[in-house]
Amino acid sequence: MTAVTGTGRQRLRGWRPWDAVWREAVVVGRAAGAAWRGPGRERDLVVQSLKAAGAALLAWLVAGVWMDDPMALMAPWVALVLVQATVYSSVRLATQQFAAICTGALLASGAQVLTDDHTGALALSLPVLMLVANWSRFGQQGIYAATTAVFVLVSGTAVSASAVGHRLGQAALGAFIGVAVNALVLPPIHLRDVRENLAALAREAGDVLHTVAEDLHKTEWDAQTATGWSSTSARMQRRAEALRSARSWSQESLRLTYGPLRLLNRAPTAVPPEEEDQRWNRVTGHITALTRTLSVAADEQRTPAPPEGPVLDLYAQLLCLIGDACRTEADRMLGEAAGSRPEEATEATMEELHQRLQEGLREHAGQGAAQAAVLGTLLLQAENLWAEIVPAPRTQ
Repeated sequence: MTAVTGTGRQRLRGWRPWDAVWREAVVVGRAAGAAWRGPGRERDLVVQSLKAAGAALLAWLVAGVWMDDPMALMAPWVALVLVQATVYSSVRLATQQFAAICTGALLASGAQVLTDDHTGALALSLPVLMLVANWSRFGQQGIYAATTAVFVLVSGTAVSASAVGHRLGQAALGAFIGVAVNALVLPPIHLRDVRENLAALAREAGDVLHTVAEDLHKTEWDAQTATGWSSTSARMQRRAEALRSARSWSQESLRLTYGPLRLLNRAPTAVPPEEEDQRWNRVTGHITALTRTLSVAADEQRTPAPPEGPVLDLYAQLLCLIGDACRTEADRMLGEAAGSRPEEATEATMEELHQRLQEGLREHAGQGAAQAAVLGTLLLQAENLWAEIVPAPRTQ
């Protein structure tokens, strides 16, 4: 039996790499399907990849075929790496990269003149250039100073002012083509990411509230349950971070892009205002505070005691209603729901639950300060959530 078990384990170990390959293949297949079905991150990635390849090919045709330059390698190389996620980043990186290339070419040529030997020139210039590569002004493009020096010294061509000028000219040509292709051919616009992340945050908030409500319906909940709430709350915080990053990308993607060309990209023409980010960040904070209060109440070593009995079920129902409102908001952001407010019956139910909870709070106040304090805090946080998610209609 032991031998059979050992053989089975060996076979399973042998299949693990294939399982990993299969999982990666499934992920790639899903991404390809998403790119085929319609606009989204996957299709944007395909477009940017094809644009980078096209820019490199165009740079080679201009420099290597049309101009017949023997040093045409620099042009497609630079064009390839400068088709970035935004037009602004392409321009910024082009400036940094061209400065790094100029530094590498000039220092390598100077080292070649001093040593009159390729190996000696590499030994003299590379340590200096690797230190220069860490200069913050170069950003992540500083490494191109050292790689340019390697290309200059190992290409076998004589070092001269004409040769250095050729290389710098090819680098400038590649930078121009890369930036032009990125700016003029379906310029990358990342407005869709803001709306998707905002809707995902709203849906995540609704899921967290439903999870907490389901746990509160149980007869017993303890510190382990509270740990699960903390984990879901942490996921919501990470989603809020993703929203901030998406907002930054969307603002950058609109810089240096020609307005009419955005329409060709079939990207959304507008994004939710930044006030929506602030509103849902406040919602995230309220939910985090709510789960923290429940976690403290679940700790047997702490003084506050969780509420019990029917009032806890009422509070769970209230959280479910607020969670439904969050999900409705998420659907509205994605254009899947027409209205922005819950139905009147839902609001009436919420008001009834609120009144009954207020009565329960008065009853708990007569039973003890600890339970009343916890219930009062939870009720206040629920009211804050409802006020953020379903603002009161403006009166004329």
